[in-house]
Amino acid sequence: MIFRPIYLFFITFFLTSCVTTEVSRNDLRILAMGDSMMAAHRISGRAISDSVARHLGQPVRDRSIVGARMLYALPITGSMGLNISQQYRGEPWDWVIVNGGGNDLWLGCGCNKCDRKMDKLISKDGKHGEIPKLVARMRAAGAQVLWLGYLRSPGVGSPIEGCREEGAALEARISAFAAQTAGMHYMSLADLVPYGDRSYHGIDMIHPSLKASAEIGARAAHFIQRHSNKG
Repeated sequence: MIFRPIYLFFITFFLTSCVTTEVSRNDLRILAMGDSMMAAHRISGRAISDSVARHLGQPVRDRSIVGARMLYALPITGSMGLNISQQYRGEPWDWVIVNGGGNDLWLGCGCNKCDRKMDKLISKDGKHGEIPKLVARMRAAGAQVLWLGYLRSPGVGSPIEGCREEGAALEARISAFAAQTAGMHYMSLADLVPYGDRSYHGIDMIHPSLKASAEIGARAAHFIQRHSNKG
């Protein structure tokens, strides 16, 4: 989602994502990755991943980066995490919580005539694109994948209001892909924000507020609790 990266800010987020927590054999191994929806509030310890960790009583490794995209060609900054697929490095996680694609549509094509960009992210049949490729890598290593949808605009004063149709189309493809892919789960956030309620967004009306990050994390944690023994 959706900031033009500011390098000092980016470096701060990158450094905080490099902290490794030791995990015992009895713990779930959980990785969080994606863009600034996931990364928001991590410096203060109140990101989505922090909420997941609190609800599950489990450590969560968070590699999400502000400004990250699914389609990102620059090799150095891409390897540092601005390419979402490179936030995943093949380790044997039990669960990977991930989001992405919003920056590709908003910054990559301005949510206008985005058909080619959409197809590069995920084809209509879900068989091709960067999202299915990433999910296949994670599933091959045995991870359950929980793909989070984006916050919806409350319909008032949001710069992303114009991206509503494109975002819904992207998530419809991801949802259909998840429905036909074992171990791939999609969690919509379309019902989270009541119309006209600004409290779920930060001051920029794009990123999640503390309230929203806490609620998204709680939903993700409850989903993992329900599905951890189902394979």
